[in-house]
Amino acid sequence: MTKQATVRIGGVEVAPGERTYIDLPIADLYTHTPLTMPVQVVNGKRAGPTLFVSAAIHGDELNGVEIVRRLLAQKALNRLRGCLIAVPVVNVHGFLDQSRYLPDRRDLNRSFPGSATGSVAARLAYIFAQEIIRQADFGVDMHTGAQHRSNLPQIRANLDDEQTLSLAKAFKVPVLVNAPIRDGSLRGYAAEEGIPTLLYEAGEALRFDEVSIRAGLRGLLSVMRHLQMLPERKTKAGQKEPLVATSTSWIRAPSSGIVRLRVKLGQRVDVGQSLATISDPMGDASQKVEARFAGIVIGQTNLPLVHEGDALMHIARFDSVAQAESRVDEFQTELQPDTL
Repeated sequence: MTKQATVRIGGVEVAPGERTYIDLPIADLYTHTPLTMPVQVVNGKRAGPTLFVSAAIHGDELNGVEIVRRLLAQKALNRLRGCLIAVPVVNVHGFLDQSRYLPDRRDLNRSFPGSATGSVAARLAYIFAQEIIRQADFGVDMHTGAQHRSNLPQIRANLDDEQTLSLAKAFKVPVLVNAPIRDGSLRGYAAEEGIPTLLYEAGEALRFDEVSIRAGLRGLLSVMRHLQMLPERKTKAGQKEPLVATSTSWIRAPSSGIVRLRVKLGQRVDVGQSLATISDPMGDASQKVEARFAGIVIGQTNLPLVHEGDALMHIARFDSVAQAESRVDEFQTELQPDTL
């Protein structure tokens, strides 16, 4: 049996077979109260890859925090090969303020690789890049939709890379999106360092969504089995691979007013189908919003008030919309709380 190496984060050494909680110091609060980023390292006895799992890089995106908590409670980690680095709250400042951003209004996910002497955002990005990302072989970063906007569970990644595509399929969500890498993002920095990284999107900011949480936990465990970090489990007979969207587009409000959506998250839409109706408060003027192409709704607003140009829903195109609809229906049925 090949022994796993000792892992060192924030000056703390975690030997093979150890599980250690580490506080990474970050910018203090105004009150001079020390503030730290919580990290838990589970280092297996046997050699294997290192996986980082992060959540709340946007401080109001909470589903991932609960997913990490449930992951760390899994008894299967007692048989871990390699190392799991779990960071449930990256943007601690935003998390405390229930805000997407840092106190300086910067987006942490546009601040990588950061700087040891820069702004709060730059310093936090630098610490995470140096102490977490560069320690890993693979990564999964968990997100939700913005406030008042929900996302269907999906993986966004560089699917042109075969290793990343293999990881994405292992996550077992019905929809994969080949997403371009954004400058300054965590995923962009990881790519520069040669670390395949998945972005899991599901649910809405400041809300727990049980289906999204269950899907995220199942996906992480499946990825860890794929990487041989956890013992394999028998695959269910007839289990189907996720589908890669050929493209995605946002449908935007053609006018301002009160919107009534006609379709739900995960639903199939066809060309010409009525997606929403926008009217003024008196009901004198009304405008229909129709689908310009067939696809699956993978994101939508939850707010009934819109301005002209606001995003109403995000629709993904597929080579076979019927096949995608079937995968999404099976997925949602399987993960409903009353079916588990």
